[in-house]
Amino acid sequence: MRPFPHDSAWWTPVLTLASTVACLTVYYGVPLPHDGSPPGAQVAVFAVGLVLLCAVLTVQVRRQVRAWHEPSVRVQSVVGLLLPLITFFAAVYYVMADQFVGIATRTDALYFAVVTLGTVGYGDVHPTGDAAKIVTMVQIVLDLLVVGVLVSVATGRVRARAERRANGGAGAEVPAPRHPEP
Repeated sequence: MRPFPHDSAWWTPVLTLASTVACLTVYYGVPLPHDGSPPGAQVAVFAVGLVLLCAVLTVQVRRQVRAWHEPSVRVQSVVGLLLPLITFFAAVYYVMADQFVGIATRTDALYFAVVTLGTVGYGDVHPTGDAAKIVTMVQIVLDLLVVGVLVSVATGRVRARAERRANGGAGAEVPAPRHPEP
């Protein structure tokens, strides 16, 4: 069986499904401590996770800028940003379940991470401990940052496309010039 070429119409859905399955497999498969970890270790692991999430965010934003003309990269970047963000915070919430009302299982923690991302807030799950409130606030700030970056990239693309059409380039999209790596 041959692999899908990257420009295939199937590439993005297959990659999205594979990424989702991989994140959920890791999330549900990796053993996570509920209690017993010293608070200093939990803070260190959380800090390292945040640094890694920021690195993923940076990589995906650069990828968006470089692949200005490839629509499949937009979907892949959204998935590449949201899946790690959701699964990381769900794992943190699961480990901190004693500081939440309504988190008893990994699915409860995943549910809370998704509801927080969506800014829905049904009220059935909520943080009670100070550390849990801080982690939830950090997720909200990162969620807003990710959504802001995605909106910025999307509006920049729409504006560039409108300018090309206004200047008589209504045909195929012209790739944006690549900038050298710093």
